[in-house]
Amino acid sequence: MAVTIYGVCAVTFMMVMYALEARGRGFILAFAAGCVLSSIYGFLSGAWPFGVVELIWAGIAFKRWQATPLTAR
Repeated sequence: MAVTIYGVCAVTFMMVMYALEARGRGFILAFAAGCVLSSIYGFLSGAWPFGVVELIWAGIAFKRWQATPLTAR
């Protein structure tokens, strides 16, 4: 039950940060962190393909954060 609650919180956080990405580059980094949290949930729940895909998304989001200029909204 605790893993399920963690998963709901992690995925919800990730989705909210994704929705807020246009507000600033900090939200892109937060989305990357949310992907890592969701990946951990995938591995904890035994859904390792989900965990792997979320780690890949975290890397993509991190690269996007690095490529976003500091002056971007």
